[in-house]
Parts: sequence; structure tokens; C-alpha cells
Amino acid sequence: MELLIPLLIVLLIVIFCSIRQVNEYERGILFLYGKFQKILEPGWHVILPIVHSYKKIDIRTKTVDVPEQEAITKDNVSIKINAVLYYKIFDASKAVLAVENFNYAVSQLAQTTMRNIAGSVSLDELLAERNKLSTKICTIVDEATDPWGIKVENVELKDVSLPAEMKRVIARIAEAEREKQAVITKAQGEVEASENLAKAASIMSSSPGALHLRTLATLNDLSSDQSNTIIFAVPIETLRAIEGKVSDDKINLAANVIDKLKK
Repeated sequence: MELLIPLLIVLLIVIFCSIRQVNEYERGILFLYGKFQKILEPGWHVILPIVHSYKKIDIRTKTVDVPEQEAITKDNVSIKINAVLYYKIFDASKAVLAVENFNYAVSQLAQTTMRNIAGSVSLDELLAERNKLSTKICTIVDEATDPWGIKVENVELKDVSLPAEMKRVIARIAEAEREKQAVITKAQGEVEASENLAKAASIMSSSPGALHLRTLATLNDLSSDQSNTIIFAVPIETLRAIEGKVSDDKINLAANVIDKLKK
């Protein structure tokens, strides 16, 4: 009886010290004599010394900052590219048993895949289709990490760094493209203006008094500003009308002279 009480106390201490807690966002990997036994769900578990051992795995989404990598694109342009990768563990036993350090392994795999993808596309495709390339990298890394019990949720390309010479070349290309667009826009405006002027001339030519009214309207607009010298071109139709009036006056004068001579 005297020995039983100390043994019970020692047993209670051992059991109390053997209790381990697994949180909701964790899973435990239990080993019995070094062999995988089962996955421990959240809660309290008794882990007996010497007999048992266990390892806790965080199953929350993890972020891997992929370091900046140097790569050469398909059109032989040297670039530096970095990204961020998000993944989570869906099978804790595989993450422990199938790979030594899953976080390091995912990071190295993402770096290699990112360099390979950057080398398979041109610079224009890399700059214009970053979302498409990010999805492609995510798919490749996810397929490679499935045997490790890891699900890659997303990959985002953060930055693409170009050499200073290439930045200047791209700036010159963009400037030339803007100048080209400006010339095209100006030419289109000239075409539309000429078409409108042709329509206006056609309408005025069909009405004899329209041009005179337009001339008077223009003179009325110019007369409001008396601070400048105005040079106004008289339409040929007006000159012809004046010429016709002068000819009529000459005919009338000649007729009057003849009448006087007869008398």
C-alpha cells in the first residue's frame, strides 16, 4: 500500500506531462516506435514518452516570397523577375513523409518554374500577359507539389525589372507610336474638313445669293473687332456681278451719246 500511492502519483504526473494540444489550425502526425500511426485532429491527445512521438503541421495558407531571379526571354532580353506564391497543406502526412522541408522545396520549385516560363516567352508577352503567365506558373507548381500534399492557390508576378537601355528603347517606341497616332488623327481631321467644305461649296453654288449672304455674315463678324487690320478676299462671283453692272452702265452711256448726236 505504501508503494502504490507513490506509483499512482508518478503515473498521474507522467500522464499529465504526456498531454499535448493540437490547435484548430494544426494537424499532428503521430509516430509509434518511429512508424507513422495516424493524423491527430484538433484537441488534447496523450503522447506517451519513448513510445510515441509527434510533429505538428500548420495547415493555414502560407506565403512564399520568391526571390528575384535573372532570366533571358525568348527574344534574348535580360530581365529580373520576382513573385509571391500562396499555398496550403491538404495532407499533413504527405507533407512530412514525402518531402524533407516542404517550404524550401516549394520555394525552389517556384524559382525554377518562373525562370523557365520567362525564357519561353518574348518580352512583349511577358509585360502584356502577366496574369496568364502567373496562372501557368501556378498550374505547373501545383501539379508538381500534389505528391507532397500541398495545394498551390495562387502565384502573382510582382515586378519585372528591365535594363536601363531597354527602358529607353521602349520609351522611344512609345513616343514614336504616339506621334504616328497624332499624324493619323490630324490627317483624318483634314479629310473630314475637306468633305464638309466640299458639301458647303456645293450648297452655296446651287443658290446664287447664298455666297453673298455668307460674305456679309463674315464681314459682320469681322467688324466687331476693330483692333486689327483686316484683309478680305472678295469672291469671284461678286467681282463678276460688279463687272456686269459696269458693262451695263457703259452701254447706257453710249446710248445717251448717240441720242444726243442724232438730235
